[in-house]
Amino acid sequence: MATWWIYALLSAVFAAATAILAKIGVEGVPSTLATAVRTVVILVFAWGIVFAAGHHREIAKISVRTAVFLALSGLATGVSWLAYFQALKLGPASRVAPIDKLSLAFTIVLAAVALGEPITWKLALGVGLMVAGALLTLA
Repeated sequence: MATWWIYALLSAVFAAATAILAKIGVEGVPSTLATAVRTVVILVFAWGIVFAAGHHREIAKISVRTAVFLALSGLATGVSWLAYFQALKLGPASRVAPIDKLSLAFTIVLAAVALGEPITWKLALGVGLMVAGALLTLA
């Protein structure tokens, strides 16, 4: 069985492809329209997987708390995508993507505050280096 890091690596590879494909796709189109088209594709794709796996039978088991947090996550994703597509429309993908990945630092801080996850010195150093690297892409 695959471990979490294999999925995380796949996520990174496909996120890289997303940046390039989106940069090409947003040319000559309003960024909000590009985001909406992308969202429809994701919606159809995700629900196709849900039905193919038979997970649609689990919908009734979703608690109100879970539904609220998933909805809030969806709203945050929507705002993130709108901002990302606008950034890609205005700037080079090679600079937009590293700045977008500063979400790593924000995630670690939010995970510590909201979830009580520890921040070790190794984690802090690694994130600091990644943030420095992302900022260096602007130079």
